[in-house]
Amino acid sequence: MRKNITMKDIATELGVSTVTVSKALSGKEGVSDELRTLIKHKAEEMGYRYNALGKSMREGKNYNIGILIAEQFMHEIAFYSKIYQALIKEMMRFDYFGILEIISGHEEKKCLLPNILKNNKVDGIILLGQLHRDYIIKIDNTGIPYIFLDFVDDAFNVDTIISDNVYGSYEITKYLISKGHSEIGFIGNQLATTSITDRYLGFYKAMLEHKLSIRQEWIINDRDEEGNFIDLKLPEDLPTAFVCNCDKIAYELILLLKRMNIRVPEDVSVVGYDNYIFATLSDPQITTVEVNVEAMSEMAVDSIIRRFTNSSIESSRKIISGRIIIRDSVYNLIDNR
Repeated sequence: MRKNITMKDIATELGVSTVTVSKALSGKEGVSDELRTLIKHKAEEMGYRYNALGKSMREGKNYNIGILIAEQFMHEIAFYSKIYQALIKEMMRFDYFGILEIISGHEEKKCLLPNILKNNKVDGIILLGQLHRDYIIKIDNTGIPYIFLDFVDDAFNVDTIISDNVYGSYEITKYLISKGHSEIGFIGNQLATTSITDRYLGFYKAMLEHKLSIRQEWIINDRDEEGNFIDLKLPEDLPTAFVCNCDKIAYELILLLKRMNIRVPEDVSVVGYDNYIFATLSDPQITTVEVNVEAMSEMAVDSIIRRFTNSSIESSRKIISGRIIIRDSVYNLIDNR
C-alpha cells in the first residue's frame, strides 16, 4: 500500500498553511468557500483520507468497516447477501459496524471514490467480488487498510480470502466422471472473474487427468467480460453433463433444457457452484459445491481488524475449502446402462 497523504502534503501543493487545510476539511470557519472547495478538490485528487480512525478512538466509538461490491455482481445478490450477512454477524462480535456500498459501473469506470470513503465513514474496506484494477489503485492510493474477499488480483500485496474454486470444481467434475459421464461441458466466461477462471481450471484438470477430450462447442459463455449475462446458446449435439460456474446458471440451464424437451438429469446432468437459493429452487434440485461462507467471513473480518492495529504485517492469502452437496441433478450412467 502507498504512503498516506497528509494535510501537510496538501498544504505544500496549494501553498497554504496546514491549519488552513485542517479548517477546510473539518468544516470550520476562517476559510473562504472558494478556497475550501479548492482544498477539498485537491485532497480528493491526491487520495487524502481524513483520519476517522483516530477520531473514533478519541470519542470512544466503534470502528466502521466498509464493504464494497461492484454493481455488475448484483445478479449474484443472493450469494453475496449471504456473505454480507455473515460479515455483519462476525463484525458485531467485536463491536464493529459494517457499511455496504454498491459501486456503479459509471463510478468504477471513472474511478470515483465510494461515498463511504469520501465522507470519512469507514476505517477499513473489504472489497467483495472483483473490481477493475484502476479502481483498486484509486482505493490503494488513499492509504486505507483494505482486503480482497472472493477474488484475487496479484498486482496488489494485500490480504486475500477466497474459496478453493479450483479444487471444488475439480472434485465436482470428478463426481460426474465417477457416475459414468465422459462427455462433459462447462458453462461460464473464463475471462469475467478470477473465480470463474479457477472453476474452469478445476474442470479442465479433472478432464485432463481422466484423458477425456474437451470439445470447444461445449464450453459456453454465460456473460460478457463486463459481467453482463447473455442468453445461453447450446449446440445441437449436447454432452451428457454440464459443469456450471454458479447455481444461478445451472438453474437457468435446467429451465432452458426443459423448454427444449430435454430431460434433466436423464438426458443431461447439471451441476452448479455456491449452494444458495437457486440450488434448492430448481426442479430437480441441483448437486453443487457449497462455499464455506462463514469461514471466509470470519477470516475477512479478522484480517481487516488486524490491519487496524498493525498495518505492517505481511499480507497473506487464505483459501477456504468447500464440499459437494449431492442432490438430484446428476444421472448415474453406470447403474443405468
